[in-house]
Amino acid sequence: MSVDILCETPAETMAVGRRLAGLLWAGDVVLIDGELGAGKTTFVAGLAEGLGVDEPITSPTFILMRTYPGLLPLTHADVYRLETMAEIEDLELTEASAEGVLAVEWGTAIEQWMPANHLVVSLRIEDGEHRRIQLVPHGNWVTRPLQEVQQ
Repeated sequence: MSVDILCETPAETMAVGRRLAGLLWAGDVVLIDGELGAGKTTFVAGLAEGLGVDEPITSPTFILMRTYPGLLPLTHADVYRLETMAEIEDLELTEASAEGVLAVEWGTAIEQWMPANHLVVSLRIEDGEHRRIQLVPHGNWVTRPLQEVQQ
């Protein structure tokens, strides 16, 4: 069952990510989707804050992947610029984040190659400034209390 959340500010988008961090386990995969400017990196910054990451989060578009230490290590990847399956395999995303959490911007583009247990986070721009966040659970995510993230 998916969960929908309307955010009126970037701070609210970060807060949703921060609350979701409390539900994360080592080895979790979060696939983040949304058009340019929808708030994907802002959402990941909230996840990072919730995981105790002290460093600022920036989009990994040009370096493809960064890992941040925290309560659980956070691997933040961006697959927007990747064009072939070989490039995706070369990153070894799930292996790199096995002990922590993997958050992939533009992640639905590679969803078929990700573990069955994953969460899809879709961000959509509404009315110019608001963001609609939809959390869609797959595999073991369906048993987690995602409604807690709505608070």
